[in-house]
Amino acid sequence: MTYENLDKELVNALLGNGRESLRSLAEQLDVSVTTVSNHLSDLEEAGAIEGYSPIVNYERLGYDVTAILQLKVEGPGLPDITEALHNESQIVSVYETTGDYDIIAIGKFLNTDDMNDQIKRILTDADVQGSNTSVVLNAVKEYEQFSVGND
Repeated sequence: MTYENLDKELVNALLGNGRESLRSLAEQLDVSVTTVSNHLSDLEEAGAIEGYSPIVNYERLGYDVTAILQLKVEGPGLPDITEALHNESQIVSVYETTGDYDIIAIGKFLNTDDMNDQIKRILTDADVQGSNTSVVLNAVKEYEQFSVGND
């Protein structure tokens, strides 16, 4: 394997199994363990790989409700609202967006009462000018990552 594609191949191998040993990765990629270690360190240092986490099935842990919150926010309040959403433990994604809404957030909740309590807390902020909440009926694809370099 040429080293020019090694980083992409290394990332793709880790997508398959983030707990793969350096030795196993080296064997798969036909390079030395030292080469894998060095490239992995470079990818981590560059921020291309930010960590290694399990894929959690929240539904199996009792979080049966997924909701999408769309918020209209008064301009100067945007950073405060995004920070508040970021600090909510059950909000798994927060996006500043263009279009009708300024923020889209996705949350995982135990039930509708849990969802309602957390959303009401968020909506009490005076900078929130409007909102729309959608409950997900079926997650067809979620938390998917994709192989790099296969454009």
